[in-house]
Amino acid sequence: MTITRQDELDGMQAIGRIVANTLQAMIRAAEPGMTTRELDDLGRRLLDRAGAASAPETTYDFPGATCISVNEEIAHGIPGDRLLRAGDLVNIDVSASKDGFFADTGASFRLATAQPDRLCKDGHRAMQIGIAQVAAGKPLAGIGASIGRFAEKRGYTLIRNLASHGVGRSLHEYPEEIATWPTRAERRRITKGLVLTVEPFLSRGGRMADEAGDGWTLHSVPPAETVQFEHTVVATPRGARILTLPG
Repeated sequence: MTITRQDELDGMQAIGRIVANTLQAMIRAAEPGMTTRELDDLGRRLLDRAGAASAPETTYDFPGATCISVNEEIAHGIPGDRLLRAGDLVNIDVSASKDGFFADTGASFRLATAQPDRLCKDGHRAMQIGIAQVAAGKPLAGIGASIGRFAEKRGYTLIRNLASHGVGRSLHEYPEEIATWPTRAERRRITKGLVLTVEPFLSRGGRMADEAGDGWTLHSVPPAETVQFEHTVVATPRGARILTLPG
């Protein structure tokens, strides 16, 4: 999507706040002994209350309102009977639509631990570094190049078949796949008003994502702890404007 009017920006900000508020509420509510289905039920109630519809459900018939991935799962985890335990590495991905506008956000966290988690901290930083490369006129490849430099310096790998993407009037749209790893094949440039996600998957050794056998859940190959952080942003001449911020 390319934003050209104020009403489009207003619509994107509205759904952006909804998914951000839902994500933050789910993170706060997560606790040992809770099932991922119970956590997803909370997300569903919050989306319903805000008048929003789950994007993975309506777009892909995903069996849950949100994606919740735990430990060996790195993306598209199906909410179910899995019990959360202290120390679990949890990722929640919330995407939804309202009034014809879509937004997408996600975060990883270590459940019920007192010490800051280095991998999660660095994953959030990798996302911020990628967002800093978003501005009208700049190369799309700059996002992956900057994240790649950070990952290499810190001793991480990047999952190279889970990418950022355009979003706005649908969950996935032009520019389709946007690499969050270094690539020489990307020659496109960022245009003013372009709406996209920035969502690197930072890993302690994983290089690819592979489906686990249920048709949805993805694991890293080789197996490794992996985190994902994601914002939906719009490109302006001065830089990225983050649309998925809590209200």
